[in-house]
Amino acid sequence: MRQVRAGLGLEQLTFKQIRYFQAIAEAGSFRRAADRLGVTQPTLTVQIAALESTLNTPLFERQRSGVVLTPVARDLLPRARRIAEEIKGFAEQAQGVSGQSTYRLGVTPTLGPYLLPRVLPAVHRHFENLRLYVREGIPAQLSSDLKSAAHDVILTTLPLQGEDLEVAPLFRESSKLAVPLEHPLAKKSEILAEDLVGEAVLTIDEQHLYHRQISALCESLGATVNRDYEGTSLDTLRQMVVMGMGITFLPALYVTSEIGDSDTLRVTDVEGVTMNRDHALVWRRRSPARLFFRQLAETMRAIIDEQLVGEVTPL
Repeated sequence: MRQVRAGLGLEQLTFKQIRYFQAIAEAGSFRRAADRLGVTQPTLTVQIAALESTLNTPLFERQRSGVVLTPVARDLLPRARRIAEEIKGFAEQAQGVSGQSTYRLGVTPTLGPYLLPRVLPAVHRHFENLRLYVREGIPAQLSSDLKSAAHDVILTTLPLQGEDLEVAPLFRESSKLAVPLEHPLAKKSEILAEDLVGEAVLTIDEQHLYHRQISALCESLGATVNRDYEGTSLDTLRQMVVMGMGITFLPALYVTSEIGDSDTLRVTDVEGVTMNRDHALVWRRRSPARLFFRQLAETMRAIIDEQLVGEVTPL
């Protein structure tokens, strides 16, 4: 990295300039960054010009479609994110609001809608001033957004890679076989693993980790994944089964929340077949709120152990 010119006066650097730099780098353009920050483009331009002058190096290559980070800017971006986190932690500690703040929570769409309504009321009673902005995303995107600080904490399915992440396992969730009532398997008192040999199994689209789990299970059972029909959500998958387009596996919490005692589907375990998902609360190791997130994970684990007994297995 180029050396800063002696005597430039690094005291001229401001947190606002660093925050603007981070916003432009993540948005990919001055216009989108200005929209997100609620400022004008000329304001951003002036501040970034001042920052580049102080550092004596360009940070962005301007293009018609937006901006590209210079090599120096790419090196500086992770540090800018850490500075933003430390500033937030500094303010929270000064105000004494640890555990009583607003955090951005990322969740997977195959878990969040069926777990959060059942645990968040109890979480709120425990942390009265805690507010969570919830946003759904697939595990890979959640992980990326967590590392870039777009999320403060995520509730996701394991495995998850990243040495810079702290993982608190919460519970294990099984999956159930769902078959339409007119399917021959629906009439069997007990369904065995060998009954699924050659069966066409429906699954959610391949961007979801759940797709890979079902595909791996089908391969081990001698069943096939029906790639002609892939659901975009668990609700879509369920409706496809109801219409007789195939059979599938559905997560236990979804079954409890959305199906219950169905008169349109046979939902059951398969003797000799186990497909589980492990879920965890995850945050950045260097997060200024890491101590609170550990408390939150313990609280959620206790709530799940109490309220979802018999449905999931605490980890």
